[in-house]
Amino acid sequence: MNDLMKRTKFIFFGLLPKLPRKHSVAIVVSTLMLAWLISLESTKDHLVVDKQTDIDAVITAKTNLISDQVTDLAEQGETASFKVSSEPEYQHAEVVISVGDTLSAIFERLNVSQHTLYEILSADESILALETLKPNNVLIFKYLTKNHELQELELFVHAGHRIIYRRAGDGGIEYETVIQDGEWRTRLVSGEVKGSFYLSAQKAGLTEADAAVVTNIFKEQINFTRALRRGDKFQIIKNEQFVDGNPTGQAHIVSARFQQKTHEYTAFLFNDGRFYDKQGHSLTRAFRRLPLQKSYRVSSHFNPKRKHPVTGRIRPHNGIDFATPIGTKVISTGDGVVTRIGNHKFAGKYIDIKHSSRYKTRYLHLHKINVHKGQSIKRGQIIALSGNTGRSTGPHLHFELHINGRPVDPLKAKIPLTRSLTKSDKTAFLKLVSVRTNMLDSLLDPEINKAHETILAD
Repeated sequence: MNDLMKRTKFIFFGLLPKLPRKHSVAIVVSTLMLAWLISLESTKDHLVVDKQTDIDAVITAKTNLISDQVTDLAEQGETASFKVSSEPEYQHAEVVISVGDTLSAIFERLNVSQHTLYEILSADESILALETLKPNNVLIFKYLTKNHELQELELFVHAGHRIIYRRAGDGGIEYETVIQDGEWRTRLVSGEVKGSFYLSAQKAGLTEADAAVVTNIFKEQINFTRALRRGDKFQIIKNEQFVDGNPTGQAHIVSARFQQKTHEYTAFLFNDGRFYDKQGHSLTRAFRRLPLQKSYRVSSHFNPKRKHPVTGRIRPHNGIDFATPIGTKVISTGDGVVTRIGNHKFAGKYIDIKHSSRYKTRYLHLHKINVHKGQSIKRGQIIALSGNTGRSTGPHLHFELHINGRPVDPLKAKIPLTRSLTKSDKTAFLKLVSVRTNMLDSLLDPEINKAHETILAD
């Protein structure tokens, strides 16, 4: 820059006197502009170099940081993985069901369309899991952030039972039932009757549901209102489900005994899902194969991958359909208790009957229901009249049989159709009785706690 000024001074004082004034002025102006441009270009080069130096420093620093992180992972025996995900952005919402909640209100609150609700209920027609939500059930919503379109809905019943509704490739909704058996632990409970059996059972550590099951088991042998006396003793063996070490709230009574001064009543659950006394006599009557008094044509068979006659989608058909005229008498296929009654948008009027911890039956599209929730039902009892309610192509009865929580083909399933055990089953049953009687007897020992847990071995 100093050299530039010297050269400019030489021009001004050496050459200008020899030139005409107009030319001298032009030379001076041009020279000053040239000097300014040269100075600007020099500064720009300096700035660019400084900026590039800063960028190189940042790149070097970040490279060193990543290198250090990879080295740390390698030292820890881990593999560094850098992955760019193209998955759409999702949002999740979790709703714990409270008394009074409805699906419609929940969907509206989360701004999920009623059309989507309609699609999910259509898929739920096969299992009716969303029909009667219970307090503390959990709904987990997964939807796209950009347009709030629901991609997945999970119904968390308990740790061992989840149902997932998800959007399929064709845009419709499909479902998946996830059942984990987990671990069943045996709990022994004993007590003494002081007042009502229900209160005595709960004081001993049984739940209201447990007490109801025990009452139902012995309903043909014991009059719980009049026959029980203060001081009568009872011992119960129940299995409780645990998944990942946590209780699910699911439990089954597997053995029970009442001891009075002059009588003893026993009940042992065998692997056919029925209770027998210690001699092997059934405490429940055998099942009927079909829920009708007469023979009717089967219009649709059990099919896990049936094409729905109305929607055209592939949906499980979890039962069989009988082509019955409206008003045909529907009978229960076994002794049991009515656990659900409803009127579903697609399944129509329906009944669920629990026959034991193992068996459940379901009757759909009914015209009239003749029983109420909680009612005890006898094998062969008329429970309803068939109809054409819900989404239906014509009058018919849809009948389902569930074993251990899963639908099976009612025409092919192995069910107890007689009251007596076969010779081979009788041998196995008596061995079971021996083991469980020893467990019940242990509760009479004052040195043993009234309730303890072991892992079920049989």
